[in-house]
Amino acid sequence: MTSRNQQLFEQSQKFIPGGVNSPVRAFRSVGGTPVFFQRGQGAHVWDVDGKAYIDYVGSWGPLILGHAHPEVVKAVQKTVEYGLTFGAPTEAELEIAELICNLIPSIEQVRLVSSGTEAGMSAIRLARGYTGRNKIIKFEGCYHGHDDSLLVKAGSGALTFGNPSSAGVPQETAGHTIVLDYNDLSGLEESFAKFGKEIAAVIVEPVAGNMNLIAPEANFLSSLRALCTQYGSVLIFDEVMTGFRVGLGCAQGLYQIKPDLTTLGKVIGGGMPMAAFGGRREIMQCLAPVGAVYQAGTLSGNPVAVAAGLTTLKLIQEGGFYDNLTARTRQLTEGLTASARKQGIDFCAQSIGGMFGLYFSKDIPSSFAEVTSCDKDAFNRFFHAMLDKGVYFAPSAFEAGFVSSMHGDHEISETLSAAESVFAAWS
Repeated sequence: MTSRNQQLFEQSQKFIPGGVNSPVRAFRSVGGTPVFFQRGQGAHVWDVDGKAYIDYVGSWGPLILGHAHPEVVKAVQKTVEYGLTFGAPTEAELEIAELICNLIPSIEQVRLVSSGTEAGMSAIRLARGYTGRNKIIKFEGCYHGHDDSLLVKAGSGALTFGNPSSAGVPQETAGHTIVLDYNDLSGLEESFAKFGKEIAAVIVEPVAGNMNLIAPEANFLSSLRALCTQYGSVLIFDEVMTGFRVGLGCAQGLYQIKPDLTTLGKVIGGGMPMAAFGGRREIMQCLAPVGAVYQAGTLSGNPVAVAAGLTTLKLIQEGGFYDNLTARTRQLTEGLTASARKQGIDFCAQSIGGMFGLYFSKDIPSSFAEVTSCDKDAFNRFFHAMLDKGVYFAPSAFEAGFVSSMHGDHEISETLSAAESVFAAWS
């Protein structure tokens, strides 16, 4: 009997390229039929066939409070009663902007946008306008949205398909982008020595999450800061994923590094489409209407999205929130590692705040090359075996996972029990 998931996927492919509206959802990396979800509550989701799953994707990071948190839903419902959009300023925009600036000391001014891609491309344009330079540095395996100048050996969905760059990106545009290895200090120093006065910006995920979870090695971020300062380049932290996910001060607070510009998304929208970029006042004042760098958006600061994001940012400030989230995530990764190694399986995991990475290798990877050397086939087997048992991990070996505040002892125990039986069956 054909499942409802299969029926919908077959029909979707007639009207939507690949049957999905974002490539990694297509399950091309792991094989099989994508899951079509119908509803979510707390740490769980239900598909169109009525099967329940413990969710470790969380819409790829935004749902730090879990699905359909009652206070977030209430805030959205109340806002909707007054209208969906105005294309004009609202008081709530000011409130969330002020809150972001108060929570992140490096951000003196902020501009709201609708997606992480928009935040990334706007930050790059702003850095170029501010410095009068063209070249940028990014790191292989890091993904900053699908802007042309950033789709050069990109990670995330592009990495899943094994494509180092995207068709449709002009060579002239890609030629302004220098791609280096993540955590490679010598390559970074060489690039600045050669092109320093031409480099407008360095954009980096301070904790990489689009080639699985890769942590910065000692001195990597501090060296970035020092080199950008020395050569007058703008340091951009892409915290679309890590922002308010690894800690209340974001990754920059965790590692005590102050970037010039920061991009935010996911958590700040509380599950609604919203993102932002902000930083030093001197740089942000280059934006229109007060400066010459143009950026605009009809739905920027959408009141419904702002309501969801503002409520989320208020709730995550409650005492002990991040201590509990970090402990729960560590409980998951340590438990999975212990179960696998008990059966002699090459597996390891790590977590930072509410993010985690799973790797079928003996050691935790620190670069794009090391991630791609992990046993992808083993991950695919694990993914489907866990999916069958009602545990939903990211459908790609090149994506980080996420734990919400609604993942309690029961959900973690159920996950570890399922994994233990999967690993035992392999031995």
